[in-house]
Amino acid sequence: MSDAQYDIPRGAYLQGGYNTALTQRLQAERHLTKDMLMYPIFLTDDPEAEVTIASLPGQKRWGINKLHGFLEPLVRKGLRSVILFGVPLKAQKDYRGTPADDQEGPVIQGVKLIRSSFPDVTVSCDVCLCEYTDHGHCGLLRDDGTIDPPPSVARIAEVALAYAEAGAHMVAPSDMMDGRIGAIKDYLTRSGYGNRCCLMAYSAKFASGCYGPFREAAGSVPNFGNRRCYQLPPNARGLAKRALLRDASEGADILMVKPATPYLDILAEARIITPNHPLACYQVSGEFAMVHAGARAGVFDLKQMAFETVEGMLRAGATLVLTYFTPDFLEWLDEPR
Repeated sequence: MSDAQYDIPRGAYLQGGYNTALTQRLQAERHLTKDMLMYPIFLTDDPEAEVTIASLPGQKRWGINKLHGFLEPLVRKGLRSVILFGVPLKAQKDYRGTPADDQEGPVIQGVKLIRSSFPDVTVSCDVCLCEYTDHGHCGLLRDDGTIDPPPSVARIAEVALAYAEAGAHMVAPSDMMDGRIGAIKDYLTRSGYGNRCCLMAYSAKFASGCYGPFREAAGSVPNFGNRRCYQLPPNARGLAKRALLRDASEGADILMVKPATPYLDILAEARIITPNHPLACYQVSGEFAMVHAGARAGVFDLKQMAFETVEGMLRAGATLVLTYFTPDFLEWLDEPR
């Protein structure tokens, strides 16, 4: 065995800086907190519903009469914010998505219940028409079946205002119609909600293969065609940057990248090109299901991988994470790591 010695330069010693659990955590620029978590919740128009969603482990569709009992223990554990998705199963859908802003519909009723029962929880509403239209697309259609942007934007802005009037702290348009951020901001401002309701834009929303479980949960599969003509192509880095800049200029208060894990590069670029905006990302249903599937197969530990994926989002620049892991994180963040 050689007696040769090698003197490691002082600046090359890195491992001494993270040789304990604490010093490992100190390497992070941003740590996950409960404030950063927004929980997506599916509300249906069956008031007594509590329906398991097979492709989304641990998630259910909830009726309004079950919502308080479901949320109460989560709020005690530190739940800070939710985003509500309507799942109309009984309502009569039509070409313009009339049930979307029905005063007796699950979303508006859910907003009112949460505001009255859990005043410290921030309530956001997803704003889209796909769950409520008889054709399943996110806007209104021309006679030839293509999207008609101006009436689509006007209708989406109407729905957003209805949610704000019901008491939503935040509206989050996910439709990807051109011009809807400016229109919603204008509707909110002219109606007295400009400083009472936050506008979170699904700005860089990609036509991803990760949405399958959500579409089962929300019943929002299009009856024909697909959404690739208004959601971003997966390889569209430049288009995503343009969308982020456009929504920021139209008055969005928070910008979002969706999905999260396949688009961490876009998330990191959003932090650079829109540095003055809070930045959200959505760990969508397929991402969540993949982590669960890998853990079930013994590929990795569920908790470790949940943290690793979300901490990657924070490292890329996210300050708010929409994730179905929220109930788990409410417990995990209270445990020593």
